[in-house]
Amino acid sequence: MSEWMTSLDERQLVDQSITLQNALQLLDNTARGILLIVDDKGLLLRTVTDGDIRRLLLAGLTMQDTLNVLPDQLPIVAHPDEEASVLLERMKQNVVNQIPVVDDTGKPLSLVDLKDIDDTILLSTPHMGVLESSYIEDAFRTNWIAPVGPNIDAFEKELADKVGVGHAAAVTSGTAAIHLALKVLGVDKGDRVFCSSFTFVASANPILYLGAEPVFIDSEPASWNMSPKALERAMSEAKSEGRLPRAVVVVNLYGQSADYTPICEICDHYGVAIVEDAAESLGASYKEKSSGTLGRVGVFSFNGNKIITTSGGGMLVSDDEELVTKAKYLSTQAKEPVPYYHHVEVGYNYRMSNILAGIGRGQLKVLDERVEARRKVFQCYVDLLDDVDGITWMPERDYGISTRWLTTATIDPKVSRADNKKIISELNRNHIEARHVWKPMHEQPIYSGARYYPHNENESVSDGLFKDGICLPSSSHLSLHQQERVASILRGFIK
Repeated sequence: MSEWMTSLDERQLVDQSITLQNALQLLDNTARGILLIVDDKGLLLRTVTDGDIRRLLLAGLTMQDTLNVLPDQLPIVAHPDEEASVLLERMKQNVVNQIPVVDDTGKPLSLVDLKDIDDTILLSTPHMGVLESSYIEDAFRTNWIAPVGPNIDAFEKELADKVGVGHAAAVTSGTAAIHLALKVLGVDKGDRVFCSSFTFVASANPILYLGAEPVFIDSEPASWNMSPKALERAMSEAKSEGRLPRAVVVVNLYGQSADYTPICEICDHYGVAIVEDAAESLGASYKEKSSGTLGRVGVFSFNGNKIITTSGGGMLVSDDEELVTKAKYLSTQAKEPVPYYHHVEVGYNYRMSNILAGIGRGQLKVLDERVEARRKVFQCYVDLLDDVDGITWMPERDYGISTRWLTTATIDPKVSRADNKKIISELNRNHIEARHVWKPMHEQPIYSGARYYPHNENESVSDGLFKDGICLPSSSHLSLHQQERVASILRGFIK
């Protein structure tokens, strides 16, 4: 069997007598996206996907009908001796993601997955399951397609229950959620807001939306997240100036929570609220608590590259019901609860649509599996590159579990024969999407002149991480073959 062919799960081989319900359950349990209908001799008759079953249900069939109702269809197949380039063209022409490999008699041997033979390996792609479509179809069937509907209410409750928080508000993006979080905490023009410097710009931009002044805090080496030492220094100086921040935006980077015990102690001592930017860390934990539940307000993102996605969307969570109620009010243009359009303050068009919330409900059900898959991707890279000097992987602190949303590392240019810029360029030249880690906010032109507190007075951790850091392809459905491609190029270029 070629390296780009994957073995079959015996549960994928079914006969035509099983029900549509059982077929859906098998698709969910095997997580392969395809079943193979075989006859009593084990010969392939046709393939079945969740899309085939969905169309049958839309045509009026019930979950208790069997696969016998499917029309005959000549299966698209591969043979063991065919070249990957030939199969890639066949799959693209027929718009399929998987095809079975059969022997000369027509008996299934293995599978070919598009992602294993396609030339391009992307950084972090959506990983859809089999449940999302049912929630979307229900939204269409009931005509709940606006930013209101049962999927939104259910998604908010289901996510709140999953992470163990009292209340949630589904919105259009993680950025919108940060904006609303700062707004409901009373941030206004001229206020100060402290923010992690080593992050994506969306963590900081909402501070400017409100006319406030950002002050950036460095990372610590042990977690790459906000440095308690730098935070304490910044707070002490702010108090002496009589200008304590209204809030602190603490970012959980690349799937790992910041060290909240000292951070919370500092913020509690000075009476400053924490906005926990958990956009990258849904599914992570800190001392038995879920990421996103450690601040006064927590924020999640469901952008297309996140561990679960709604294509675009976010969530604001808090145990403070009043804050979440206020956020929902502001997210719907601050419309007053009267039988006509009446507004007493400025609001925003930030409410999530019922359709996207349906996608989120399906994705949330496989969150634990996606976390496990991303952690396996990280460990696989570690094992594959164990013999390569100069690579230091992002550490995982013992206070919790990281999701390893992205596999990140620093590469020592004194050991490697190239710096991270050249390595990333080489990977991209080989159709592998690798990226630099976040460029710190205090180094961004838009924030030139903003105050910055490094980890130590003469040591900026985030600058060092940006200089040598790299993000590798980390999708939860990344195959071993794809990781071996990445590792092979890295090994050759570094050694």
